[in-house]
Amino acid sequence: AVMEAIDYGPGRNIDRNRIQRYASCGFIHKGENMLITGSTGVGKSYLASAIGHQACSMGYRTMYFNTAKLFTLLKTSKADGSFLKFIGKLEKQDLLILDDFGLKPLDNINRHSLMEIIEDRHGKKSTIIASQLPVEAWHDVIGEKTIADAILDRLVHSAHRVDIKGESMRKKIKNKH
Repeated sequence: AVMEAIDYGPGRNIDRNRIQRYASCGFIHKGENMLITGSTGVGKSYLASAIGHQACSMGYRTMYFNTAKLFTLLKTSKADGSFLKFIGKLEKQDLLILDDFGLKPLDNINRHSLMEIIEDRHGKKSTIIASQLPVEAWHDVIGEKTIADAILDRLVHSAHRVDIKGESMRKKIKNKH
């Protein structure tokens, strides 16, 4: 995924100038977060990955995870005793990308793991979260009101937000062929 291939077509709600500013990675330098939302196939993962690729090319340490797979890795690391080492590795990344956030509600273990990750990174390192759900629905996905409040307070209020509109890019590309 590369910045040059982002589709800024009409109706997608993607402002070229804003995205180009994000491509400068100034938000990473400042330890700010980004939340990318929109329906299935609109290009959330592509945009997050393109920004991640750009960050790598500028020397920022970057990791990308499908959120469900990250939680599986975290549970495995708890079982084998490597959890603290793994969390430490996540904390050191200048940019952490969590894709497909909120596809299923978090259980207690995942909720606490997410809290630890967000707490460790808050104000120091950047996190991009891409989700089909609007940010307003994240509280229910995280569950347990107090922890959800703490996580969202650290993530949402000062985050850069991109809400992509339009039809599925996969469908659009398929119809061209």
